[in-house]
Amino acid sequence: MCHTLPVVNTLRNAWPQTHFSWIIGKPEATLIGDVPGIEFIVFDKRSGWKAYRDLHRHLAQRRFDLLLHMQMSLRASLASLAVHAPIRLGFDRIRAHDFQWLFTTHRIPHVEREMVMDSFFGFARAVGVTEKQLLWNIPIPARARAEARILVPDSRPLLLLNPCANPRFRNWRDWPYARYAPVAKFAVERLGWQVAITGGTNAGEAAAAEQILRASRVPILNLQGRTPLKTLLALIARARVLISPDSGPVHMATAVGTPVIGLYASTNPDRAGPYCSQQWRVNYYPEALQHLAGKQVSKAPWGTRVRHAEAMALIPPEEVIERLRACAKATAASSRSPDVSWL
Repeated sequence: MCHTLPVVNTLRNAWPQTHFSWIIGKPEATLIGDVPGIEFIVFDKRSGWKAYRDLHRHLAQRRFDLLLHMQMSLRASLASLAVHAPIRLGFDRIRAHDFQWLFTTHRIPHVEREMVMDSFFGFARAVGVTEKQLLWNIPIPARARAEARILVPDSRPLLLLNPCANPRFRNWRDWPYARYAPVAKFAVERLGWQVAITGGTNAGEAAAAEQILRASRVPILNLQGRTPLKTLLALIARARVLISPDSGPVHMATAVGTPVIGLYASTNPDRAGPYCSQQWRVNYYPEALQHLAGKQVSKAPWGTRVRHAEAMALIPPEEVIERLRACAKATAASSRSPDVSWL
């Protein structure tokens, strides 16, 4: 979603007379469903087959000139059948996972070893729009800003820790939680910053937050399970730095201009890292791929994951601290007021 929005905004600027409709998931709509100038059609996947029936009924009498099929999943492909359009543009056959090519009439050209966001901009290039614009323009309502100020009332620079990636089968992306402790200690005692932990509501994320709190022995705010997406975005916009493994908040931070120290060993940050913060990443993917999977980055298929529980443990806290030190120094002069919106 955060990768797609700049592409849509680029096309909107190039085609100001064009109407844009976006079929979007219900949770995602709570974050970007109020972006002006776009019609959002909510698809609630939790409703099962009813969601598909509702979508077909909603679009039965409508006709579109172009479908941009930008989500490579069978669910998205089935939903796309509700869209009546003569041109159905999808990914090239090499990258079109889950049989997406069966649901499209045209495909973007294949480009080797692209970052994910650049691959989405391939849709703009394919329809003749070549000037890339990194515009998100996600509104942050006053209520979300107020909630963020209540959660973190202190005006000191804020370091956010988002320790948990979305859990998936045999896809270990979390850094060992206790290793955040020396990083938090450095931020509090050496930088004089405030530190807060963010995360979802499930038991695993709650346990991760508790482990960090016990190991750190410095004051840390535990915001786990207390931040709806808009409030989380407001917090990220206030933060000086976000530290996180491969996760959604990494790309939310990119959208609001907050530097990200991304932690990567299981996934390749050259493909999926924070788009505007690659200089701050901690990248142990080559080592993990070599030592735990017996492959070299240059020879492994693009997007290869290191599916090993010990991959993220290769990242030492000392390197994360050094990256935080450098990022803090580089951003000190240009730090934003905590309540300034970055659009």
